[in-house]
Amino acid sequence: MSQYPPELNVPLSNQFIIPKNSDIGATLREDKESSCTYLCGNSLGLLSERSKGLVLEELRIWGSHGVVGHFSHPLDRPWTKCCDEVHPLLAELVGANEKEVVCMGTLTNNLHLMMDSFYKPTPERYKVLCEAKAFPSDQYAFTSQAAAHGLDPETTIIQVSPREGEYTLREEDILEILDKEGPTIALVIFSGIQYYTGQWFPMKSITKKAKEQGCVCGWDLAHAVGNVPLELHDWDVDFAVWCTYKYLNSGPGGIAGLFVHENWHKTERPKFAGWWGHELATRFEMPSKFSPIPGAQGFQQSNPCVLAVASLLGSLQVVKEAGMMPALRGRSLQLTTALESFLVKSKYFVPLDRVSNSTDFAKPGFTIITPTKHSARGAQLSLLFLPTGSGVMRKIFDALVKEGVIGDEREPDVIRLAPTPLYNTLKDCEHAAESLERAFSTL
Repeated sequence: MSQYPPELNVPLSNQFIIPKNSDIGATLREDKESSCTYLCGNSLGLLSERSKGLVLEELRIWGSHGVVGHFSHPLDRPWTKCCDEVHPLLAELVGANEKEVVCMGTLTNNLHLMMDSFYKPTPERYKVLCEAKAFPSDQYAFTSQAAAHGLDPETTIIQVSPREGEYTLREEDILEILDKEGPTIALVIFSGIQYYTGQWFPMKSITKKAKEQGCVCGWDLAHAVGNVPLELHDWDVDFAVWCTYKYLNSGPGGIAGLFVHENWHKTERPKFAGWWGHELATRFEMPSKFSPIPGAQGFQQSNPCVLAVASLLGSLQVVKEAGMMPALRGRSLQLTTALESFLVKSKYFVPLDRVSNSTDFAKPGFTIITPTKHSARGAQLSLLFLPTGSGVMRKIFDALVKEGVIGDEREPDVIRLAPTPLYNTLKDCEHAAESLERAFSTL
């Protein structure tokens, strides 16, 4: 049971360091030394006191022990086993067995490793199915992987777009394409949550349909891990990759993770081996023959940054104490629903069904393009500012910063707000909505 109170006005943890108004340029706030309203955990999570403490401990031990810390660690965390405490926590978060997950690398590097292992095009089955306007780094990876196999990305990559006048994808449209194109698709790979719209894709049904069609199915969970409940093993996902610096608060550019279903552990050996993927028992004997750790951890290459792992571990410990995803998801639904209710009461809010042509608005306003159904979204709400292409978003964003509200702008017309259950409150949601109203009044 969680040790933290459930009230919306009290964060689940007071262990996070929240930037002050004076530090972010909130010139309209009189309480300069108070915490800002930080609704940007979907871009970069905040620093926890636990993470800060663990990193400082490792720095101290580096200074006092040097290389000896790899094997003899005064806090019983030898650097050769620095990920041992992380793996079970990650496995619990994503719904996996411990041997199916590994803490390693960076998101796009892991995506390339997984695609190079699992994307095996043939003359008959060679296409890649993904969402249109996936995060650019993913699109670059898909394109370069197709080209590396001598294929034309224009004819190889199938991008599913929303219907005319809509902003998010319909489940039936994705499944219909799988029914139609399935025999020619080698790999299905979507974002768990679409970074721009905040849509949570129906992962279970897409994976099921892909596997029925004989496709390999992978997921980029950058915006999903630590945000929504995941059951990667039970859903029969083949592989998944994620970063940890958003909802898992590991720090800028923090160490990433990946999942490989146990169904592949005996047949899919790491194609690009590295010494950290070699079994620990003989790793430091420097054998010439690679003997991989069974499962996902065999894909490791270089030794991980101990400081990055310590930072991730600190945050994961807080997540564990808070009750993991069941507790976080429950509180997240309450906070995001509250933020939405405040926003739709604004006199500047325009219901999405009235936004048939987003350039036809005479007066500035906004709508919400994130799905309203809880099952189709996580913590994030994406606000589209109207009329599009008019520069309204930039003016509103700058005004929000002056009010002490930090969101995430996406050019040209979207601001993403994400009340994060570990450290955001109902008051944060109220203040963001009130600040948005004042920002519009200055236009």
